[in-house]
Amino acid sequence: MTAPSDLPAFFSRSATEVARDLVGATLLVDGVGGVIVETEAYAPDDPASHSYRGQTARNTAMFGPPAHAYVYRSYGIHWCLNFVCLPGSAVLIRALEPSTAVDRMMERRGTRELRAICSGPGKLAQALNVDVSLDRAPLFMPPFQLGVGRGPVNVAEGVRIGITKAADRPWRFGLAGSPYLSRRL
Repeated sequence: MTAPSDLPAFFSRSATEVARDLVGATLLVDGVGGVIVETEAYAPDDPASHSYRGQTARNTAMFGPPAHAYVYRSYGIHWCLNFVCLPGSAVLIRALEPSTAVDRMMERRGTRELRAICSGPGKLAQALNVDVSLDRAPLFMPPFQLGVGRGPVNVAEGVRIGITKAADRPWRFGLAGSPYLSRRL
């Protein structure tokens, strides 16, 4: 498993490499979380990426150092958690298999159905209590605990969802066969 001090090196790669390698990693925020089962990659030359048109007040974290959080509100409703990689690139954390402090996640989400707690980026952020206060926070310090490099997992890939530009790129990665995905791969 990668030590917290090694996380900047882990994230200093292309978003597609990092997105694939994050599947199977453990993510906790203030001791709440589980196993990452679905991610999506976004690169600077990607028309679907927030960084495509350059740096703005909203996307500044994407142009900062790797191994930091980029948190934004989607459609003015849901917070979304991303991990910054190389400048202008990030990985959206789409889904998680809940395993730690599950009751707290259920309470935050208002559901007792385990599969519905973190099966989408907005649900995941709500379950983990992620909001803009974590934007630009380092992933190698509290409240984050990230365990990567736990061993090989069977990763499936497919096209990203919920976007219209560059939607055909196979930059969505998931744990093959997981019932916790936001949508089947």
